[in-house]
Amino acid sequence: MPNIAYPALIDAGWRDLAFEHFREGITVHWLLKGGPAEPSVAILNYRPGAGVPRHRHVALETIVVLEGTQSDENGDYLPGSVILNPVGTEHSVWTKHGCVVLIQWNLPVVILDETK
Repeated sequence: MPNIAYPALIDAGWRDLAFEHFREGITVHWLLKGGPAEPSVAILNYRPGAGVPRHRHVALETIVVLEGTQSDENGDYLPGSVILNPVGTEHSVWTKHGCVVLIQWNLPVVILDETK
């Protein structure tokens, strides 16, 4: 099987991708959609004010901020930031003005509080 390549993806090439609903205020383009016990890689496009409630990482999650600013309890992440969320870490995620991230989950996260 050949590899999967996305030319110029981090240089705004993601703008040409088709997005679908992911959760309130967030759309997704799946680069590689794994199952419940497989890795997934996606581009997430957050509208201004969107966020993800507190969740736990059961495996490594890697994020690269492509545009805008993503925030969590540890700080604000500007374009070019790489965030590693190791096994067992917990946080919520939000954006004030919107952002686009490249994200890879080794396994899906566990949402801890869906009411937020």
